[in-house]
Amino acid sequence: MQNLNPNHLQKDDESEEPLTKPDPETPKQSYNHSAILQPFQWLQMLSTTLNPTFVLGVVLVYGLSQGLSGSFFKVVSDYYWKDIQKVQPSEVQLFIGLYYIPWVMKPIWGLLTDVFPVRGYRRRPYFVLAGVVGVVAALSVAAGGRLAVFVALTCLIGITAGVAIADVTIDACIARNSIEMRSLAADMQSLCGFCSSAGALVGYSISGFFVHHLGPQVSLGLLAIPPATLIVLGFVIYEPRTAEDVRVDKKNEFVGMIYAIGATASIVGVIIYHKALKDYPFRTLLFYAQLLYGISGMLDLIFILRWNLSLGIPDYFFVVLEECVSRIVSRIRWMPMMVLSSQLCPLGIEGTFFALLMCIDSLGGLSSKLGGGMVLHLLHVTRTDFKNLWLTVLIRNVLRFSTLMLIFLVPDGDPSEVLIPTNVLVKSSCKNVDEDESLLEMVPLNEKTEV
Repeated sequence: MQNLNPNHLQKDDESEEPLTKPDPETPKQSYNHSAILQPFQWLQMLSTTLNPTFVLGVVLVYGLSQGLSGSFFKVVSDYYWKDIQKVQPSEVQLFIGLYYIPWVMKPIWGLLTDVFPVRGYRRRPYFVLAGVVGVVAALSVAAGGRLAVFVALTCLIGITAGVAIADVTIDACIARNSIEMRSLAADMQSLCGFCSSAGALVGYSISGFFVHHLGPQVSLGLLAIPPATLIVLGFVIYEPRTAEDVRVDKKNEFVGMIYAIGATASIVGVIIYHKALKDYPFRTLLFYAQLLYGISGMLDLIFILRWNLSLGIPDYFFVVLEECVSRIVSRIRWMPMMVLSSQLCPLGIEGTFFALLMCIDSLGGLSSKLGGGMVLHLLHVTRTDFKNLWLTVLIRNVLRFSTLMLIFLVPDGDPSEVLIPTNVLVKSSCKNVDEDESLLEMVPLNEKTEV
C-alpha cells in the first residue's frame, strides 16, 4: 500500500531539494565577468567578420599614429621650438598653422590612393609611403643637431604629412568596408573613436616624462616608431590585388576628377604665361603655342590606338596627362590672343570691336562642332563603332597644324609696343567730335536778341 503519512511526504520533498544552495553573489560575478570580456568579444567579432589585419590597421593608424603620436607631437614640438630653436611665441603659432598643410591636402592624398595604384594595390603602398615619410622626418630632427628653422619646420611638417597620408588611406579602407558591410559601419567608427581617444590619453600622459628625461629633440626622434609600424602594416594588411577595381560609379567620379585636375592645370598655364611668356612677341608665341596645340592633339591619337599600353602607361594616368597638357597649352595659346585683341580695339568702339572678336571666336567654335559632327557621321563613328575614330582625330590634328600657314597675319610686335598708331586713333576721335560740334549752331555773344 501507498504510505500516506504526511511526515513521509515531507521527507520525500526534502530529499528532492538540492544539496547546495545557490550563491547569491554568482549572478553579479557572472555579469562583471561578461562586461570585462565584452570589448574583447566585440574586437573578435570585427576581426572575424572583416579581417584581423584591417582591425590592426585601425588600431595602428588611429590609436598609435594619430592618437598617441599626434598628442605626443603636440606637446614635444612646443618644447622643441622653445628650448632648442628658441623662437618667439608668435612664430611658433605661425609654424603650428603650417602643420595643417598636409591635412588640407587630404583630397590629393585620397585622389592618389584611388587613381594611382602601385602593382595592383591601392592602399598598401600608401601606408608604406606614409611610414617612410614619417620615419625620415622624425629621425632627421633627432639626429640633425641644431637645424635651420626652415629645415626643422619642413621635418615637422613631414611628420604630420605621414600621419595625414595614413589617415586618408585607412579612411578609404573603412569607407570600403562600410559600403560592403553597412551593418558594421557604426562599429568601425566606434573603433576609430575609441583608439584615437585612448591613444591621445597615453600620448599626453607620457609626453612630459620623455621631454624631462630625454629632451624635446630626442623625444621627437621617438616619433619614428609609429610610422615604422605603418611600413609593416603596408606589407601585412589584407587587400585584394586587382588590375581594375573601378565600378561604374567610380568611373563617373573619375571623369569629374579628370576635369578638376584639368582646371588646376589651366591655372598652371596662366602662371606660366604670366611669369615667363607675357613679354614675347605675339607672332612667335602664337606660332609655338599653336604648334604645341597640334602636337598635344596627337596624345588623343596615341590613346585611341592603345599605344600607351604598349609603352606601359595605364589608361587613367595617360588620360590625366593628356588633359593637363591640353589645358596648359590651350591657356597659353588663348591668353596672348586676348591681349592682342584688346590692343587692336580702336578708341571709342572698344566694346563693339571686342565683342565682334569674341563673336568670331564663338562662330569658330560652333563651326568646329558642326564640322566634327559631320566628319564623325561620314566616317560612321557611332556609340559602339570606334574603328575610324583615329582618322577623325588625325584630321582634326592636321587642321590644327594647317593654321600655322596663316601665322604671318599676326602682328610681330610684343605687348609693350603700340600696334595701331595713337595719332590715327586720336585724329579719328577728334574728327568725330568736330563733326558733332558742327551740327550745333551757337548764338554769338555780341549779338543782341530782338524782342
